[in-house]
Amino acid sequence: MDTSRVFKTARGLARRLRQLRATRRKDRKRLLSGRAPRRALTPKQREKVYKKTGGRCHICGGEIDREGRWAADHILAYALGGKHEVSNYLPAHGSCNKYRSAYGPEEYKWITKLGVWFRTQIANGSPSAMALAERFVRHERSRQERRVGSDSQID
Repeated sequence: MDTSRVFKTARGLARRLRQLRATRRKDRKRLLSGRAPRRALTPKQREKVYKKTGGRCHICGGEIDREGRWAADHILAYALGGKHEVSNYLPAHGSCNKYRSAYGPEEYKWITKLGVWFRTQIANGSPSAMALAERFVRHERSRQERRVGSDSQID
């Protein structure tokens, strides 16, 4: 897993991301076939998971409301062979858990690096980044409008 690697071209990076996705999908099919269904954690187990990070999301570091909705996130994704054991869970916001999904470590690091770089380009007003940001905003607006009873738009 080498995310310090420098690609010669954008096509090289795209090729690597496609390889990681293909491997993840292949591994998921292989690992999930014949496995027992997921089991819910007991309240006592969830409390142990919650306490591991002092009530903070292990992905973004934000506070988690103990009584609210939060996810017990597999450290090694269930779809990639992770076990249903308290030792393989950390607490996360539902949205953080959803976006982390079942990505493997290298793929998730690339996603994070791209996101941080892209965010900086937007903040600096790069024309190409702003064009992509506009597409992203339209996508998010469309996604939000599909949600029932949603009317939360900023700016």
